[in-house]
Amino acid sequence: MANFRHQIAIKMQPKRFALVVAAGSGLRMGSDTPKQFMELDGLPVLMRTISVFLTLRDIPEVVLVLPEAQITTWQRLCKKHHFETNLQIVPGGSTRFESVKNGLELLPADDSLVAIHDGVRPLVTHEVVERCYAMAARGVCAIPVVNPVESVMIASGGKFTPFPRNNVLLVQTPQTFRSATIKQCYNQPYSELFTDDASVAAACGVELHTVEGNRENIKITTPADLLTARVLLQAMKTD
Repeated sequence: MANFRHQIAIKMQPKRFALVVAAGSGLRMGSDTPKQFMELDGLPVLMRTISVFLTLRDIPEVVLVLPEAQITTWQRLCKKHHFETNLQIVPGGSTRFESVKNGLELLPADDSLVAIHDGVRPLVTHEVVERCYAMAARGVCAIPVVNPVESVMIASGGKFTPFPRNNVLLVQTPQTFRSATIKQCYNQPYSELFTDDASVAAACGVELHTVEGNRENIKITTPADLLTARVLLQAMKTD
């Protein structure tokens, strides 16, 4: 009887999706190679990011959003590194908002769970991803965060005012939602205030809930970030 109940519970779990957004140009890298294609310990950053989701116990369906001009390069890199997946690829837009919206169009508007993740955050842990899915499965939006370690100041009108860092959270991805909820949020008009999916959801009045992130989960946007990621990756391998 217990085993039968376990089987029913498994069947009732909502379907999982991972929407990996890698539509940036990488200008801050100062290189002709897009940041998502730069190598991190022998593999392109984007492959390491996607591999996190493909090695979960409950593997989600992965949708990858890339600039249309980079899709051929990605396919060539997949052949070079023998990276065989059946993920779906969607051309990105002119903004992150548009890119995510393009990817969401492939997802059903139902209770499925969608984790929206930056393609250049390859060091997120399985534990953080699972916490996000688990929180979203309860019907709320899950946003991974960490506390800042540096001092914080508010700059306004040329003046700088210290601000208690205990009231500040550093937001990461994957930001995870019920599919129907986030698809509806992305139907609203674009605003320059939309910096991530949490800001899009908040503008629709959706209540956000935080889960503990991991400090290694940095966003690689500069050469210094790539160097830091190499050190962090080696440290994570030895833990």
